[in-house]
Amino acid sequence: MDRPDMGRRGFLAIGAAMAAAGLLAGCGFHMRGNADFAFKRLYIGLPSNTLMGADLRRNIRNGSDTKIVEDPKEADAMLDVLADTRAKTILSITAEGVVREYRLTQRFSFRLRDATGKELIGPSTLVLTRDLTYNEANTLAKDYEEQQLYRDMQRDVVQQLMRRLAAVKTI
Repeated sequence: MDRPDMGRRGFLAIGAAMAAAGLLAGCGFHMRGNADFAFKRLYIGLPSNTLMGADLRRNIRNGSDTKIVEDPKEADAMLDVLADTRAKTILSITAEGVVREYRLTQRFSFRLRDATGKELIGPSTLVLTRDLTYNEANTLAKDYEEQQLYRDMQRDVVQQLMRRLAAVKTI
């Protein structure tokens, strides 16, 4: 059975969707799209069999028209990874001296050079931290949570690196 107000509801639903889209566009929100890099062939100084190397290569392949090359001589630009370290420090302890919280830190240092060796991005460091509560009774769960937090930080590093690489406008 047809309801006479279905046309009006549909019209209102479309209007509400358009208004929401307008608000999102007005606040600067945009979906992740293709990155427009100034270079078309990139050498990454990070082994492809590491999680960070694989994640970075996948993001560049899927998010841009830049080709990853394995020989630095074929590259328009070279991403040098200067350091990629993780640290776990005690953030707080209980009155009995038992660890209550840890701070996880990932530090990623890099630079970007063109084929002639000129620096396009000078040595830069991305530092991310996450706090992790700890409980001896849940050791396995907390170990898993720690690994997930490191993985999350790695994804954040890759996304920040993609934005930094896209900021280079000329070679």
